[in-house]
Amino acid sequence: MEPPFSFPDLEKMNRREIKAEARALREAIHYHDHRYYVLDAPVIADEAYDRLFRRLTEIEERFPELVTIDTPTRRVGGEPLDELDRVEHARPMLSLDSTTEREKVLDFDDFIRRNLGVDRVAFICEPKFDGLSVELVYRDGRFESGSTRGNGLLGEEITENLRTIRSIPLRLRPEAPTYLSVRGEVFMPKDGFQAMNRERLERGEETFANPRNAAAGTLRRLDPTIVAGRPLSAFVFDVLSIEGFAFDTHAEVIDALRAWGFRVNERVAACPSIEEAIAYHVKMETERDTLPYEIDGVVVKVDNLRFRETLGEKERSPRWAIAFKFEPRHEVTRVADIVVQVGRTGVLTPVALLEPVSVGGVTISRATLHNFDELARKDVRRGDTVRVARAGDVIPHVVERLDDRDESLREPPLELPNACPVCASEVVREGAYVRCTGGLACRAQLLGSIIHYASKGGMDIEGLGSKTVRMFLEKGVIRESVADLYTIRKEGLLDLERFAEKSADNLVAAIEASKRRSLHRFIYALGIPLVGEHMARVLADRYGALPPLVDAECEELEAIHEVGPEVAESIRRFFGSESNRRIIEKLYASGVEPVAEARTGAFEGVRIVFTGGLGRYSRGEIKPLMEGLGAAVAPSVSEETDFVVTGEKPGSKLEQARKKGVTILSEEEFYRLLAEKAGIS
Repeated sequence: MEPPFSFPDLEKMNRREIKAEARALREAIHYHDHRYYVLDAPVIADEAYDRLFRRLTEIEERFPELVTIDTPTRRVGGEPLDELDRVEHARPMLSLDSTTEREKVLDFDDFIRRNLGVDRVAFICEPKFDGLSVELVYRDGRFESGSTRGNGLLGEEITENLRTIRSIPLRLRPEAPTYLSVRGEVFMPKDGFQAMNRERLERGEETFANPRNAAAGTLRRLDPTIVAGRPLSAFVFDVLSIEGFAFDTHAEVIDALRAWGFRVNERVAACPSIEEAIAYHVKMETERDTLPYEIDGVVVKVDNLRFRETLGEKERSPRWAIAFKFEPRHEVTRVADIVVQVGRTGVLTPVALLEPVSVGGVTISRATLHNFDELARKDVRRGDTVRVARAGDVIPHVVERLDDRDESLREPPLELPNACPVCASEVVREGAYVRCTGGLACRAQLLGSIIHYASKGGMDIEGLGSKTVRMFLEKGVIRESVADLYTIRKEGLLDLERFAEKSADNLVAAIEASKRRSLHRFIYALGIPLVGEHMARVLADRYGALPPLVDAECEELEAIHEVGPEVAESIRRFFGSESNRRIIEKLYASGVEPVAEARTGAFEGVRIVFTGGLGRYSRGEIKPLMEGLGAAVAPSVSEETDFVVTGEKPGSKLEQARKKGVTILSEEEFYRLLAEKAGIS
């Protein structure tokens, strides 16, 4: 649609004509956005497009009642957000097992064929984008909401920010399903990233280290107008949830996504065998530096969707896909010094302090040497020239020493410490590792234990990040253990830097709310070596409360499926420590009361939607709790929703519930219902 040389005078048009023109303009702009940002095939001059856009803007400014939720003018950004709400994904957004080794990819293929009982499996391969995964939800063909991947189950709602990205369609083609949730990747193209950094330098602002950090930081901004000014783009590559459509292969999914109006990467390829998938990886690695966006490998997926169901999923990753990463990028630099770092579990790790060097667009000034055996094997010393890499393009490490100087010119090797460099406690050898015996008397271990305890996977104490924990240790707010957190009062925070009335109130409330987290999160938060989030769930399901776990012997623990001898011994050693038992006693005395997930059907068949923050439960706790009671916790409001629970600062779902006539419960009303139907108070 080419615009006329001039538009009719709005003053001479009636309401019906203006409304019809606005609708036609929106249709035209959506069409041209798709041609330009998705297909890279514009059919209109920039000047003509700008005239369409200005005319629609003029109409909407004069007649705000004609503005629709999917109008393209909203891409310039809406009102600033107070905070990012958490939302549940339509389906878990899993991560991928990864490898850089060809043999491991062949093993992956062998595993699939053996478990399926077939001779050959076809794959779909695609570039592994170095961006930020997002979920996009469409209802009746219109973009309704979007969120970050978060922890895979819950993400941060960034709907208004995503609206500003022009390669994300606000409206799908008419043949699209009535409900659709898709997964995509938001990234910053290389040229846009470089141009943005040049502008930031000219303004005297700090530059971003790499495109991925720039994209991730931008999407979490609270002001959509800032996001709109950043050069972001997006690809969509999978369906999370859909109504009314069924597919046999992922290739069919990709074709459907394209047909519905999404931008799908043009390098997605069908590979009839694993050998062709490996050849695809070689080709992509060769072309990597010529692409307009960053990739760090390729993703190899089983194409047949029925095969995927048979293979199933692990806790965090599917068994039918693997990330075949590129070899790490290497650079050469000099070791300025070697220091010893003490981790949360007391392990001493040698770390090389480097003369800063850029590796794959990221400036590296520190690199791990893993352990003292590895340090001795590589014979790295202060002043040596070394080759460094980012393992998986993320964690910097020293690959090898390149120094060929005469031995007499080199510094002496770093000796194994006799005492912890932080607390001077005795250190002990445990295989290849050296461990401080100081426990929580060691400041480094205390710092790490509190950061871990407050993390999202643990007790999820919002506002208690690493910088705040360090300050609390320096100021004596925390002295001995995580139990000190529950002695913090608002009055004691107001004299500290970065704390005012509101921030102090928020942190005290977050600490109080953490007292009733689920049992599996409490077990994980304790920081038992070898006990991750999954193992914590296994233990919580088996014991239902902490006391029987504390007293469990190794033989009893090993009888639990998935608990091996090493894990059992680690659990036994942790709870056998008198200092750890005292800390747990202090936590309980402070009012910490872990909640075991109920397993009854009190809410069987009930469909619930939550919006806003709950004081008693985090989003990560309320979902498994309600599902254990038989409820379906939905990510969005529909006619099938039985009730919507509103917490603090509810989002757009509250208004949706009102429009659809869905029952709305306050947080307190919900707790009363929970107590009445399930006996949970």
